[in-house]
Amino acid sequence: MVKLDSKKLESILYTLIGLFVIIVVNQLSARLFYRFDLTEEHRYTISDASINMLSELDDVVYVDVYLEGDLPAGVKRLQKSVKETLDEFKVYAGSNLQFRFIDPSTAKSQKARQEFYESLIKKGIQATNLYDNVDGKRTQTLVFPGAILTYGTKEMGITFLKGNKTSSPQEQLNQSIEGVEFELSSAIKSLTEQKNKRIALLKGHGELDTLEMAGLSSVLMSKFKVFNVDLTKRPNLLGFDAIVLAKPKKPFNENDKYKIDQFIMRGGKAVFLIDALSVNMDSAGSDTNLALPYETNLEDLFFKYGFRVNHNLVLDMNAAPHPVVVGNMGDNPQIRLLPWPFYPIVNDFSKHPAVRNLDAVVHRFVGTIDTVKADGIIKIPLMKTSQYSKVLSSPVKVSIDELRKEIKPEFFNSGPQVTAWIFEGKFTSLYKNRFLPGNADKSTFIADGNPTKMLIISDGDVAQNDVNPKTGQPLELGYDQFTETRYANADLLNNVMTYLLDENGIINTRSKEVKIRLLDTVKVKAQKLTWQLINLILPIVVIIIFGISKYFLRKRKYARFK
Repeated sequence: MVKLDSKKLESILYTLIGLFVIIVVNQLSARLFYRFDLTEEHRYTISDASINMLSELDDVVYVDVYLEGDLPAGVKRLQKSVKETLDEFKVYAGSNLQFRFIDPSTAKSQKARQEFYESLIKKGIQATNLYDNVDGKRTQTLVFPGAILTYGTKEMGITFLKGNKTSSPQEQLNQSIEGVEFELSSAIKSLTEQKNKRIALLKGHGELDTLEMAGLSSVLMSKFKVFNVDLTKRPNLLGFDAIVLAKPKKPFNENDKYKIDQFIMRGGKAVFLIDALSVNMDSAGSDTNLALPYETNLEDLFFKYGFRVNHNLVLDMNAAPHPVVVGNMGDNPQIRLLPWPFYPIVNDFSKHPAVRNLDAVVHRFVGTIDTVKADGIIKIPLMKTSQYSKVLSSPVKVSIDELRKEIKPEFFNSGPQVTAWIFEGKFTSLYKNRFLPGNADKSTFIADGNPTKMLIISDGDVAQNDVNPKTGQPLELGYDQFTETRYANADLLNNVMTYLLDENGIINTRSKEVKIRLLDTVKVKAQKLTWQLINLILPIVVIIIFGISKYFLRKRKYARFK
């Protein structure tokens, strides 16, 4: 018989209470889910937009990551970040997210390996040659820093190694790590969601044609439904979520301006890519070729919304090249690529999530933008030229002969010039307190608009892709066929359009920041032996001291019983 005050009963009760507590804690932990991120910059915290998207997956998303094998140390950091992000994703997606890491170089034969490499490139994963020093020897490794995501019958390739190539390798790698969540979340969202958002590429006023905008259309069609729309043949723009007006050259009548105005008043998003001056490149070899203003009749509409595209051009010492005949060898002209200040390369971006860590963007004949008073409108600058810029007012002489002259830094004294803005807020109609165009329906007129956003870039060519002169096929947007350089024009417009139309806030994951905490290599080398001794000997000394202290404490304690 167990007495109520016995030690045995006390032990049994403690055991039962302990089991009860364990059961309660397990039940609560199954219902109350929370994760703690103790890092300073919250690098392991997934955004609410990503969590909501992952929690709502209704089928399995398969992710094949091609970051495996013998990788350089820097790429292993990227590999680790991708794995940590996917592990976090799986917490919220459960069995609806499956991933694996694959070494793309494991094919048995050289031919099979090459064919596999080519298939990855076709699926959108850019191959990268990385150089490293191992035991004093310079090594070269071909890596595919990307992944292929599959959802049902749909498939998408993404590349993780991005960032601004003007940054140091460490900074560029860090920028890539910061963008891992966005790349994965954006791809999963594109695969799993219906393309409900509709974008109209406006035509009818001399805008860039279908071939010239094929690169942009291809990029946008991965996320949205894209349509070529002749504004002159439509009564309105109802049914679209965003419009793109790229390099109009002909005048807009009041009816067409009214259609754009009322689209914006109803909350439609707008992208205005505007060239203020006309440049005839066919006459660029002439010393009298002048850039003159386009007559588009859009000035009053833009002024009402809070900006003005000026009749000027920005020259920049940091410029993309243009082929120039510098002489002849017999009957063969000698062509060289010389930097042309009319083609500024922009890599100075704001902290806005649409352009953060973006690679360089190339302009062709870009002007300046003035902002004017517009009540209730937030104006956000996105990017600007370098400090070695020069602004020339219309008329501007545009002659290739100028490339042969020496570029003098003191000439470029206008300072950085902003070339892109995002405006947000409630805009006021141009036709408020004015007579409406003749065929406008007064019963549907909106004078004070709903909240919306718009992008303004003072360069229409930022959306124009080159065309292969041999095949007549459009090239990738931002690809320079002379230097074989890829600029980030497509990423810029894709990111901004995602920002304008993204109701879930996925684009805001690009704001994630991972700080670089580099060791002082000089101190590391000088104090190497000291820290090795501390790490090897100090733990042993602490254990010995603890053991001796424990021995004397026990001896002192039990010596009292004598």
